[in-house]
Amino acid sequence: MRRIVAAISLVFSTIFLSIIALTGSLFYNKGLVIHKLSHFWAFLHLKVCGIKVLSKGRENLLKPPYIIMCNHQSALDIFVLYIALPFMFKWVAKRQLFSIPFVGWIMKRASYVSLDRENPREGLRAINDAALKISKGMNIIVFPEGTRSKDGKLLPFKKGVFSLAVRAGVPVIPIGISGTSMLQPKGSLMPKEKGVIYVNIGKPILIIGDKASEKARVMDEVRASIERLMADTGGILIDSHGQTHGT
Repeated sequence: MRRIVAAISLVFSTIFLSIIALTGSLFYNKGLVIHKLSHFWAFLHLKVCGIKVLSKGRENLLKPPYIIMCNHQSALDIFVLYIALPFMFKWVAKRQLFSIPFVGWIMKRASYVSLDRENPREGLRAINDAALKISKGMNIIVFPEGTRSKDGKLLPFKKGVFSLAVRAGVPVIPIGISGTSMLQPKGSLMPKEKGVIYVNIGKPILIIGDKASEKARVMDEVRASIERLMADTGGILIDSHGQTHGT
């Protein structure tokens, strides 16, 4: 019954909040309006699903802008990151998502970065677009695996996002998410049950050059960091209401 209610709630909240966001963005700061409503959309969905988000490492987010790189296990990751991160950001997403009614319209209106993996020229244009947004102070989120993992283990990383990191020259924040693949595995439309998701925010990885060897170094460091962060769910955690929890 909870899954049916969650599905109905998600459909109606997506349509209703998208209309409000598109309308509000005509009169106010479109980035701020869309991000605030996206945060509420994510909070509402997780609340209806009975899912709690516990995070730690926010003290590592001191001097944006950043490129945020995170493992990708589930559609829930999108909702979780809206709750866990305390600042505005834009997504780098595959081009097909921009064609989805309401969701895609919002993505276009919010100036998210469209990435066509089948077209190298368009891929380079997307990297340049993202680098420009970062240079203007915007935080960017990418999933370096490029797709969701079926078993929760990290897939091979795509090299393009590390070309972006080196070109932009801003620190990379690694994030490890644990629990989303169990609650909503790849292929599931809705979470299977209630539960807790852990978000572990790592320390910034600095960019110190622009050579090919730097791209390889950053890729290796990000992968090692995300693997470590995914495994670490202990310590002091903060929930979506700012309350602390010890483990």
